[in-house]
Amino acid sequence: MRTIKCVDVLLPKVAEPEKWAVVSCDQFTSQREYWKELESFVGDAPSALKLIFPEVYLEDEDGEERTMKINATMKEYLDTNVFYTLRDSFILVKRDTEERTRLGLMVAIDLEDYSYAYPTDAPLRATEGVVHDRIPPRLKIRRDAPIELPHILVVMDDRKGRVIESLYENRDNYEKLYDFDLNMKGGHLTGYKVDKKEVFDRLALYEKDIDGLYGVDTDFSLAVGDGNHSLATAQAHWNEIKGTLTAEERETHPARFALCELENLHDNGIVFEPIHRVVFGVDKADFVKTLADSLTGRGSLEVIDGESTFISCNPIGAECIAEVQKVIDEYIATKGGVVDYIHGLGHLKGVAKEKDGVAIVMPTIKKEELFGYVVKHGNLCRKAFSMGEAEEKRYYYECHKIVKD
Repeated sequence: MRTIKCVDVLLPKVAEPEKWAVVSCDQFTSQREYWKELESFVGDAPSALKLIFPEVYLEDEDGEERTMKINATMKEYLDTNVFYTLRDSFILVKRDTEERTRLGLMVAIDLEDYSYAYPTDAPLRATEGVVHDRIPPRLKIRRDAPIELPHILVVMDDRKGRVIESLYENRDNYEKLYDFDLNMKGGHLTGYKVDKKEVFDRLALYEKDIDGLYGVDTDFSLAVGDGNHSLATAQAHWNEIKGTLTAEERETHPARFALCELENLHDNGIVFEPIHRVVFGVDKADFVKTLADSLTGRGSLEVIDGESTFISCNPIGAECIAEVQKVIDEYIATKGGVVDYIHGLGHLKGVAKEKDGVAIVMPTIKKEELFGYVVKHGNLCRKAFSMGEAEEKRYYYECHKIVKD
């Protein structure tokens, strides 16, 4: 499989891995108290928390200062040997949470093989619309960063369990690299170094399995399940760099390859969760009326404005989500307001109450429909689904150097 590459992986040499690994920066975007509690827990220990920019702080005035501090800390960690290098390796990962267990494989993907546009013939495609305005602030952070910490999840439609599940069956034959509890109710993380040839052999079997599966001639074999904007930013960064390189240099430059976790869409531990909306800074009664007047269909959508109201909507999950998003965008564009995207019903209700907003309980997309939908229709709208609740999202542990030595 040409898109998947094997690269050097940086792993932390730390006495307290539970303080190193932290949840994805795009979680708890309206809950500063989560990040403050995490900062208190980490304290002075080396931590991935000091290498990321939690999105809850993106609009703060100290953004440039925070970015400079992040990049300086990255360089400090590299210079003081906080990391050790696992050469040319794949890592099999097992994530246990309170609700479920899922498997993954740390791989690098070739950014030349990724596209978030539609139509496209790229082997790796986005699953949701990418908002271009969200790329520049992330690109600004990445430009001077010597390493990346991935929370990108890429999924394969491996209905026979050819790759990751088969590797896991052989886990006793692999070197165990880490095995520890995660902070903030994140569960447990285990990692194994797996044989490179075995991975590529199993990926070849997977490619044969999906040949012709979607009824059209396509090279599409991988989809971005989470982290679309992070991957789009990595590609934008690579596009800036490659213009300064020779053709030979482009083939091996580390910024061309983005580290991510590959997962099987059909893993029992992967559950598609809706990403809910909360709209605040609006005339709530007027907004709810606008939403109700704009949607039709045999489905039912729950809207919470102090009390629950059910309005008619499109019964097809993906189409309903797109229609709701369109109403939100148009309303805010003409009358003002702000929308936030919330994982989990409990968090949704809490944020809506705290900010006096209107909570919209979004429908779920069936994961069996994902690849076929992307082939035929292109991207879903942004924030259409999530792979798990907020605490189940990817924790940063592995890193990848994106500058030349």
